[in-house]
Amino acid sequence: MKHARIAWSGAIQQAVESDGQLLITQGPHKGHLVGFDDVVWLPPLTPVSQARTVIALGLNYADHAKELAFKAPEEPLAFMKGEASLIGHKAFTKRPADVKYMHYECELAVVIGRMARHVKKANAYDFIAGYTVANDYAIRDYLENWYRPNLRVKNRDTCTPIGPWLVDAADVPNPMALKLQTTVNGKVTQSGTTADMIFDVPTLIEYFSSFMTLKPGDLILTGTPDGIVDCQPGDVIVTEIEGIGALHNTIVSS
Repeated sequence: MKHARIAWSGAIQQAVESDGQLLITQGPHKGHLVGFDDVVWLPPLTPVSQARTVIALGLNYADHAKELAFKAPEEPLAFMKGEASLIGHKAFTKRPADVKYMHYECELAVVIGRMARHVKKANAYDFIAGYTVANDYAIRDYLENWYRPNLRVKNRDTCTPIGPWLVDAADVPNPMALKLQTTVNGKVTQSGTTADMIFDVPTLIEYFSSFMTLKPGDLILTGTPDGIVDCQPGDVIVTEIEGIGALHNTIVSS
């Protein structure tokens, strides 16, 4: 099932996809059908009572590492992001006026479903609630180290669109065989497959849970393949993952 979180009728609503519309599933409007263009799309993540941990992977596709002239890492290269960087489908991402290079990154995002500590790869899928699409923008002007991007590169408000759907894990039989694609103003600029990850999803869950507790609602952004290009104000970026969804985003000047 495809779940969404939207703002409509003056409130935040939970909904699911139903025959090309959104079906409200909770509250006084439960059962109402709403059009995709009649709502504000929010990150499709149920709020949690404590801060959400957002883990992002760097250089997790060999072709992307080669594109940047780096040796493929021998263990996961990770950095943390704040939840304030997340925005929803069809939202706007600000490009600072003084930067020279800002690029998208189409990524499969894993949503943790239950507390995970010392999880083995063989059991890792049991701890996943579902998957969504993330677009993890990077601003190269501020980059000091590809292996550990600093906060101004990756942790900026509006710079991590996510959505439109949270797809149940049960509806994604093999997350390691999904096609990824990015278009800029309708032109394909990035194409790849999750099969090319250096560290697959079970490996990442085993690795992170070996030294930290993963909690329900936590996110793992699993990296991007090659094919990054500079994005300018006015550009419409669509990051799409097979079976998960197509995430639309527009660049604006800050």
